[in-house]
Amino acid sequence: MRAIVVKSWLKNPSDMEVRDVLAPIPTEGELLVKIDSAGANFFDILMVQGKYQFKPPFPFTPGAEFSGTVVRVADSVNSTQFKVGDRVFGSNPTGAYAEYIAVPALQCFHIPSTLSFEQAAGLYITYPTSYAALVLRAQVIPGEWVLVHAAAGSVGIAAVQIAKALGARVIAAVGSASKFDVCWAQGADHCINYREPDWTNKVLDLTDGMGANVIFDPVGLVEKSLKCVAWNGRVVVVGFAAGSIEKISANRILLKNVAVTGVHWGAYVLNEPERIPEVWDALFKMAEERKINPVVYTPVYHGLESVKDALKAIANRETYGKVVVKPSVVSSKL
Repeated sequence: MRAIVVKSWLKNPSDMEVRDVLAPIPTEGELLVKIDSAGANFFDILMVQGKYQFKPPFPFTPGAEFSGTVVRVADSVNSTQFKVGDRVFGSNPTGAYAEYIAVPALQCFHIPSTLSFEQAAGLYITYPTSYAALVLRAQVIPGEWVLVHAAAGSVGIAAVQIAKALGARVIAAVGSASKFDVCWAQGADHCINYREPDWTNKVLDLTDGMGANVIFDPVGLVEKSLKCVAWNGRVVVVGFAAGSIEKISANRILLKNVAVTGVHWGAYVLNEPERIPEVWDALFKMAEERKINPVVYTPVYHGLESVKDALKAIANRETYGKVVVKPSVVSSKL
């Protein structure tokens, strides 16, 4: 099979190479999946450069999210759970930028009937992160104002859709007016550009001076957002896409009775594993009811050689929704 193979830390994702390698063999508890679509993430860039928190041993194949078809099931996997031919999506720390991946069955789910392979490729990390932020951490209730930063990105679009499904009113904040249409199409009630100097005043105007009840922040805009948060507001720190970690003025948190919390979905498996089925059950119900609908960036990238182009587009903030790569240009065999 073909796969991207990293043998040393790279200066740039453009240095990645595609090689012919042996297909993985599923071991106990694993599935062998023929990858139809791989979800591209900004952290893939950091990983191949050795700047990510998880540093796999060399050589490794990057890529964390995928969807595809089960082609082999280890004997130890419950036959009632997965079988050859099942459409699945999942995640693994490495291995998705390849034609096949061997992955623990526990890290896979069946693709909802309402979703395509491309849509499912970006489901595993983004949607539970956004759901955990809005439901488990912020506890959004119907009628509240939710301000979503980077609302045209993968976790942002998920947050817009989930907030609307919860009955909230959504203000979508993006870095360019060109992305307004993407947000409106997902149900956002209002759109603003957070690069404009008066964006916090616009939030206050839209909420009749009250401010947003909940702020979803994967960018690093907590300090500025505290100017337009409501009394008893909740700010959820989701990430730092802007590149720097903020220093926050605690007096503003105190004066508005604000709760600032974080969400780390990946750590739930260690700290609150009992919440994981709850989150996925809710998301699958939303999917079946078509209340969530993952947005795939177009054009979809074809061939493993195009992964570098996909990551470059993400780094340059040219994209919206989930960037997807189709590893196989033509049908591949083991």
